[in-house]
Amino acid sequence: MIINSATLDALRVGFKSTFNEAFKGVQGQRDRIAEVVPSSTKEEKYGWLGELPGMREWIGPRVIHSFAEHSYAIANKKFELTVGVDKDDIEDDNLGTYAPRFKVMGRSAGRHPEQLVFGALKDGFTTTCYDGQFFFDTDHPVLDKDGNETSASNFGGGSGTPWFLLATNEVIKPIIFQERKAPDFVYKDKPTDDNVFMEDKYYYGVSARYNVGYGFWQMAYGSKQTLDETNFVAAFAALASMKGDHGQLLGITPNLLVVPPTLAHTAKRLLNAEQINGTDNVLKGTAEVLVSPWLV
Repeated sequence: MIINSATLDALRVGFKSTFNEAFKGVQGQRDRIAEVVPSSTKEEKYGWLGELPGMREWIGPRVIHSFAEHSYAIANKKFELTVGVDKDDIEDDNLGTYAPRFKVMGRSAGRHPEQLVFGALKDGFTTTCYDGQFFFDTDHPVLDKDGNETSASNFGGGSGTPWFLLATNEVIKPIIFQERKAPDFVYKDKPTDDNVFMEDKYYYGVSARYNVGYGFWQMAYGSKQTLDETNFVAAFAALASMKGDHGQLLGITPNLLVVPPTLAHTAKRLLNAEQINGTDNVLKGTAEVLVSPWLV
């Protein structure tokens, strides 16, 4: 194959098309548990996370709620994946093995946000959120009805396989996916590029800028206890009973049980079966089951 501008343009279009097809073909679960927040700078501050004020009877002057300020911020990170195409392979028209590589690149770019989002959920037992506590913890600071600081828990304890009960039907989902720049196909394939001159290779890749963090811990409950009726009911009651500052009930309804593949059968039996051991299953339909391969 003769290498010229037309040849390189055609190759680039083909590689990009293969990448885009694989990228768009990813059927992700990210949006089920993560709030996608557009970003316009290198770091976004979420100091407004913290206070969830409720309505009160209007007696006397209004009570002005100033949102509790926290130093919580999510800094965007850069990510990339690059493939080098050998000039000899182009000249020899030996490009058959490159299509799968660009498919892999597209699939990897599409799946990467999934890894980050569900990785954040899995790491919530040891990673802090806006209040300085681990996202799943037993002593999140809140104010009681008299304005005194007390604590609340969204962690069920235990040391087994983690599972998560979430309220994803509220104004903001438990995980934040902050996107500065979506994955973009880039290239260095001009004959004058250093990589072509020095290495006889054309570079094609993908770059992106984003990161993940945590929203309201009150919308999520994590447990390492055995996933059974007793522990699920306790998790459901804990989330449904969550209060904001000043003792205000939040009115949360848990709706999504997130589990790794090893708990898929148990979770589906617990929430989908008509009967369990010959007895009507009172938990049927209480929440939807989401099985994530990224929680392994």
